[in-house]
Amino acid sequence: MSFSHNVRECIRSSINDQDKRFACLYGMLLFGRTVTREEIVLKSESDVFDSVFPVLMKTVFGTSVPLSIEEKPRKNGEVLHIYRISGEAYVTAIRHRFHIHEERRIDMRNLPTNSIGMFLGGVFLTCGTITDPQKEYHMEFTVPTEALCTDLCDLLLSVGVHPNTVRRRYAWSAYLKMHEEIGDLLTFIGAQRCTLELIDVQIDKEVKNHVNRMNNCDMANIDKVINAAERQRRDIETIIAHDKMQTLTPELRELAELRLDNPHLSLADLSELLSEPIGRSGVNHRFRRLSAIAEQCRKEEHGES
Repeated sequence: MSFSHNVRECIRSSINDQDKRFACLYGMLLFGRTVTREEIVLKSESDVFDSVFPVLMKTVFGTSVPLSIEEKPRKNGEVLHIYRISGEAYVTAIRHRFHIHEERRIDMRNLPTNSIGMFLGGVFLTCGTITDPQKEYHMEFTVPTEALCTDLCDLLLSVGVHPNTVRRRYAWSAYLKMHEEIGDLLTFIGAQRCTLELIDVQIDKEVKNHVNRMNNCDMANIDKVINAAERQRRDIETIIAHDKMQTLTPELRELAELRLDNPHLSLADLSELLSEPIGRSGVNHRFRRLSAIAEQCRKEEHGES
């Protein structure tokens, strides 16, 4: 199952008392596709939504509000379920029960403090999506009106997360990109198990990134050693070409011969092969002296003093 499906399953399992059922249904209805005087329409391809919405409607309204369900197969194999409540009397009863006015706004009278999380869970069930964290961190609510998007952002801010917004073609969206805030919100809406999964993914990514950085650093160091060794070899070959090897001090001649015999060794490794081992900085200093001698040879070759 997808990560998004798992989040919805967690929300469903958290709807465990009357206040939460009421708050969840309020979130689903308020953020539905269409709310007019004559009808309320909600659409979903989620099987979790399909199992939650009719049950909540029956729990809160009994059989007094008829609910019609239409199925539309999609080309991708999914089935779009369209839930429709028609008739001004039925719609008015629902809107009166939840204080849903012509301009849809979040009415906090419907939300005791301990049910705000489940209200947001209902909103997610209706218009929320979340990307598999293995791919990227992205949680989004596609909201039918600008006023509702503003209210949703204010509510999210009040619980400690900071959404961004964007205008879509036919809707407004509030979204989160920070994995910490997505995890906090998942926990708040009842999807703690998914928060733990998100944390595991983040830890795995950090470990992989650390390993990659270390590997990149190692490769950079290897390239640096190889390039330095190549420069040193060329300097020594220049010295040999100008018959200057015999003029070198014993310690410089020994190091030059070691470099020619061991073209890929690091300075630290070369230092251990010397008859009188010295530190890495000492070896580097000797190579600088060899480089200066080679440079002088090149100048003499070109008639420079």
